[in-house]
Amino acid sequence: MTESGVGGSGSLGRRFGWLWAAYSVSTFGTRLAFDAFALIAVVVLDAGTAQVAALAATGLAVGALVAVPLGPWVEFRRKRPVMVAMDLIRCAVLLTVPFAFAFGRLGFAQLLVVSVVVAAADIAFRAAAGSCLKALVRPPDLLAANSRFEATTWTATMLGPPLGGAAIGIFGPVVTVAVDAVSYLLSALGIRAIGGGEPPPRRADAPRPRAGDLLDDWRYVLASPGLRPLFLNTLLVNGLIMATTPLLAVLMLGDLGFAPWQYGLAFAVPCAGGLIGSRLAGPLVARFGQHRVLVASGVLRVCWPVGLAFVGPGTPGLVLVMVVEFGLITSVGVFNPVYATRRLDLTPADRVARTLTAWTVSGKLATAGLTAVWGLLAGLTGPRTAVTLAGVLMLATPLLLPRRDHDLGRPLVGPAGDR
Repeated sequence: MTESGVGGSGSLGRRFGWLWAAYSVSTFGTRLAFDAFALIAVVVLDAGTAQVAALAATGLAVGALVAVPLGPWVEFRRKRPVMVAMDLIRCAVLLTVPFAFAFGRLGFAQLLVVSVVVAAADIAFRAAAGSCLKALVRPPDLLAANSRFEATTWTATMLGPPLGGAAIGIFGPVVTVAVDAVSYLLSALGIRAIGGGEPPPRRADAPRPRAGDLLDDWRYVLASPGLRPLFLNTLLVNGLIMATTPLLAVLMLGDLGFAPWQYGLAFAVPCAGGLIGSRLAGPLVARFGQHRVLVASGVLRVCWPVGLAFVGPGTPGLVLVMVVEFGLITSVGVFNPVYATRRLDLTPADRVARTLTAWTVSGKLATAGLTAVWGLLAGLTGPRTAVTLAGVLMLATPLLLPRRDHDLGRPLVGPAGDR
């Protein structure tokens, strides 16, 4: 089942190439339609701030809860058919938006249902994709594969929203939703093109999980000395970063008077740091070892956000935001592929889908919860104070990172992490 090229720096094989292509097209489609639902709610449905916030938070949280039983379901099925099915579900449900709009039947409730279905399907897809990647790529090449996914993510994040904004300005927000839907169809075709056989899951005849069994995935992660610190650290750091994103928009676009194009520029240009970081991850691990790079990049990525407390108006403020975001994103670009690789290394093949489902569900719920809490905090203290507090709290999160090599689950030998 395993197919790979020569080492981590060359080709990883035709079958990985199709998986990467599928990921790339769907990621660009999603970034192109960034915030499209919020724009549709405001521009088309005349929704207020509370409704827009409810749309974002409810879709995220309810979609995550709906996905909880999908982990065991995905685990004991062939992964590529699951991925294709999730792509087709996302394509179909997203296409209902432009069709309803064309016939004058689009409503807020439909947007809410679509966002929930897309969020749940996204979690199931990611769970199956992690298992698929582990089967397609040799363990020594996982870091190279994850680095390519990371580079693709930041490229799409850098280019997608500006292009999507231009498309929305010309054609309207509903068009970008249709493009996103088509991107999932193309992704499904790419996954089908991987070809080759896929071994049946170990428990194809597994009984339907009981309610108590759904918590086993979290118990497994929290009981693992290698997974637990990574889980808690990424949950808190990612949640705090995402929770401050809307507050920065209020601070920069409201209090500090930045123009929308300046706000977009401040967060688009630094995404180049993600490309740099993802390219550096492999060479750094080869020289210093996986554990050192994981900890160093994990520490560096939380040293930057507190700088946003000092952002002011005008060009100096804009430059400060871009410098802080560039440093943050570059560090994240190194950390993410190393941590994703280590997570797969530490997870048995027959638990990957369930572990990734529990991980992703927890991340989405934590983000939704922290976003709500920080929104209330900003209402009481102001956005700058709330952003500052998040930055200060992040400085303590490296305490959750693994402190020694054997905390990662097994000892590493040599600077390249050979086992």
